[in-house]
Formats: sequence, structure tokens, C-alpha cells
Amino acid sequence: MHAPLIIDVAGTALTPADRRRLADPLVGGVIHFARNWQDRAQLAALNAEIKALRSDLLICVDHEGGRVQRFRSDGFTRLPSMRTLGELWMHDPMAATQRATAVGYVLASELRACGVDFSFTPVLDLDHGGSSVIGDRSFHRDPRVVTLLAKSLSHGLLRAGMANCGKHFPGHGFVRADSHVAIPVDRRSLKAILADDAQPYGWSGGALAAVMPAHVIYPRVDARPAGFSKKWLGDILRTRIGFDGAVFSDDLSMEAARRIDGQLLSYTDAALAALDAGCDLALLCNQSVGEGLPLDELLGGLAAARRQGRWRPLAASETRRRALLPRGDALAWDALQDAPDYRRAVGMLERQTHA
Repeated sequence: MHAPLIIDVAGTALTPADRRRLADPLVGGVIHFARNWQDRAQLAALNAEIKALRSDLLICVDHEGGRVQRFRSDGFTRLPSMRTLGELWMHDPMAATQRATAVGYVLASELRACGVDFSFTPVLDLDHGGSSVIGDRSFHRDPRVVTLLAKSLSHGLLRAGMANCGKHFPGHGFVRADSHVAIPVDRRSLKAILADDAQPYGWSGGALAAVMPAHVIYPRVDARPAGFSKKWLGDILRTRIGFDGAVFSDDLSMEAARRIDGQLLSYTDAALAALDAGCDLALLCNQSVGEGLPLDELLGGLAAARRQGRWRPLAASETRRRALLPRGDALAWDALQDAPDYRRAVGMLERQTHA
């Protein structure tokens, strides 16, 4: 059964409503936020609750480093922004790649020690200098530097058994508007985008396990945002670039996520549009607090669409989702602190912080 929905839970432990939703066969994973964090013991217990309910659920988080790091206390290492690694590249490229690998390894090892399977990282957007939402989340302006540092970070993730997710395809760094509250428009040509912002996706080759498209409209390519565009996801990402991993929608609760062809869609119709365009997985975030009616609306709506033949589950999409589950056993937190590779990687990051 294709389980395409990634949803959130209300707090630091599962409620009966959370349990009911996570048991739904349409749910394929959970995404955590700061409200789901109290300390390491609580986070590990919450994730153990989730896995006891369904071991196949993918437990996700946005944990990039810099200003996007959900867990920052109780022993978690403060990870640098990606721009810091790009700045180091300008002085010492080899040191930058080593440090990027260390970031990936520490990031994944600490998350996995607390039961988190997957982080939406690395950011592949280029730093054009004008995007407030991307900013220092980007490694660099040069797509070659972005590609090499992202591959180094992804190597660190993989060493700890974690997959990766390149975002935001084909590039969010050129536009100024924040797609959480508006609909950014990038008026460049397809040729210009492919020759610049989209280059890291092709150059990364088989190193990318997943991709998240941008909630940006590129009108010279398609009138729809990339995450709802068969041209971007099918013709360009899958066929032209040759990507065969998982494709996530970005958060469908965002303003730009549900405004398509001039209309504000329901959560169900937005999820259907994303899946129909070529996404394997659709995220609806921050909707479990309170009664969680948007989540119930989406679960009921997608089930009805399947019964009515408006949506057909895809076995290939489910295979891609399961391929993102972590590989190998994770070290427990105390054992991780004594692991030589981890101590070396943390030491490398601490030296950079105090340099």
C-alpha cells in the first residue's frame, strides 16, 4: 500500500488522535518540530512510541544546521550554517569538504541516537544574495561549490545510516519572496535555470536519495509551481536529469502550496495535485495542534479519492519511501559519545566554532 502522507503530531507524547492518524495506512511518516522537543529522553520515548505503533513510519525533521536546527540543547551539537562551510571553501577547499562530512555525520548520528530517521537536508539552493528565506542556509553562489559540499555532507549522513534530501528543486535562491507566505515568481528561462541553479541536481548523480521541489512559479517553463508541475518533476527532473529517488512536496499548509492556477485548493486537492504531478510523498505540517481537523480532512479526502479512482497508489512511490528508512543500527546516545569517529567529528566542528 502506497503511504504518501507525512504529517505531524501535537506535542511531546502521542495523543489518542495522533495514534489514530498514524495507524492510517495512507500515512507514511511524521515530521517533528520544536514543540515536539523537551529533552533527549522525551524525544527518544516519543519516537519509540511511534515505531511501536508502526515500524515502517519515516520519522523526519528539518535539521540543517545554522538557524534551521530543531534540537539545540541537552547535548545536541550546534551545527554551523551552510554558508560558513562555503566561506571556508574560499580559503581551504579540502578543509571545507572535511568539515561538511563532519557536519553530516554529527547531524545524523545525534538524530538517530534519539530515534529520528531522516532530515530534510542538504539545501542545494544557490546564494544569489536576495532571498531572505534561503540566505545563509545556502553553501555558496557557485553551483560547483554547492554540489561538492552537499555531496561531502551527504557522505557524512550516509556514514551514520541516514539518507538525504536535496532542496528546493530547481532552485529557490534567486527569488526574494518567502513561499511560506507568498508565491515567489522566477522569470528566468529554462536554459538559464538549468545552466545555474539546477546544476547541483544533475551533478549529484546517484548521491541524492530524495528531492523537495520549490514552491516557486517559473512562468517561462510552467504556470504551476514546481511541486505541482509535471513538466518540472516528470520531463525535467525524472527524464532530463535522470533522478530516480523520492520526491517530497513542500509543506501543503503554506500559502503558495495550495494556490494553483489562481485558486486556493483544499488540502486534499493540493495533495492530489502534488501526487499527480510526480511527488511520491506529500507533507502537511503544523495541523495536529487543537482538533487537527485539516489532517482528518486530508486523510478522509485522499481515501475517498482512491475509492473514486481520482488517485491511484503507486508501488514505485512506496518503494522509494521505504528506501529512505535508515540503514544499520544506531548507536545509543551514551555509546555515541565514546565513539572515536563521532568524537573526531565533533572536535573538528568545535575547532571551527572557536577559530
